[in-house]
Amino acid sequence: MILPIGPIHPGLKEPLRLKLKTKGEKVLNAEIDYGYVHRGIEKIMEGKPWQKCIYLAERICGICSYEHTQTFAETIEKISNARAPLRAQFLRVITGELDRLQSHHLANSTYFKAMEHETLFMYMLSQREHIMDALELLTGNRVNMGWNVVGGVRMDAKETHFKQILEKLEAVEENHDRYVGIFENGPLVGLRSKKVGRMTKEEALKGRAVGPIGRASGLKHDLREIHHTYRDNFEFKPIWRKEGDNFARTMNRFDEIPQSIDLIRQAIENMPKGDIRTDVEIGSGYDEWRNEAPRGEVLYMIETNGNLIKHISVRTPSIMNIDSCAKYMLKDVATVSDAVATYATSDPCIACAERVAILDIDKGYKTYELFK
Repeated sequence: MILPIGPIHPGLKEPLRLKLKTKGEKVLNAEIDYGYVHRGIEKIMEGKPWQKCIYLAERICGICSYEHTQTFAETIEKISNARAPLRAQFLRVITGELDRLQSHHLANSTYFKAMEHETLFMYMLSQREHIMDALELLTGNRVNMGWNVVGGVRMDAKETHFKQILEKLEAVEENHDRYVGIFENGPLVGLRSKKVGRMTKEEALKGRAVGPIGRASGLKHDLREIHHTYRDNFEFKPIWRKEGDNFARTMNRFDEIPQSIDLIRQAIENMPKGDIRTDVEIGSGYDEWRNEAPRGEVLYMIETNGNLIKHISVRTPSIMNIDSCAKYMLKDVATVSDAVATYATSDPCIACAERVAILDIDKGYKTYELFK
């Protein structure tokens, strides 16, 4: 039988329809219907100056909002043959890694809620509050931060800010190993997580899985390795696992938390002096830029006409990860409740996954379709 879940359902944090093909309780495969919150942000941006568009870019995704503004700004900087000052680049690293920390805690909390582990659910949200406080200390806001501008960042930070941020990170570290141990060694958690929702490395490649989802299936791919700021100034190696199940995806996020804290410490300890912003004369032309958002690769493709955005197309990680979930993770799942928990481990964001660009290299980037 076909069992529909959603578009409004207590097991889903955002509206979409998850159609499970079942035989009794066993899930044989799944399909996903999008199209419930498409807002047309890319079309709205056309013909507007970058100052208005970066504001809109931040609202594509509430959880990964920071990375959208950085990717937007760095795309325009690439078109204009410009680069933010080194101090601004380090401040972007701090903010980006704080954003990754809060997102990973929220993603794991959502999974624990889906598998009915209320204790870990609340622990994760409690940990996340320290990170949200740190973001507010640095940028003045907790979610849509308005931090990035073309050419750098909007505000500088003082040593007192850095000291308080490090104190918040120490509060996260204090309980991190304990909470990981509860998850890693709990028999109920193991029963509900290990060998459930498995996706092989080959399937992850077919589904174009990115971020912690792809890395949990053995794909050693993290765009921070090739980003000029990380590559030239930071010690960094991608974290990955090979089990490809719910346990691996959750543990991969857990393992990336100390790494992000270490990157923030490296940035604070080696913070260069100097300007936080440089004036950029916006060029005309087309270019693209990729960054590693908390969920995986974010791609911006922008054509400018002077200061105005002529065309923009955004590809977010959620579309690949949710499709990979439907095609591979949800095949052969033992129970419907495990299917909902497996869907949660893909860290879905429907607001940013309403469309995907299909590029035709021969005809140019303008050949694209909107999927709903």
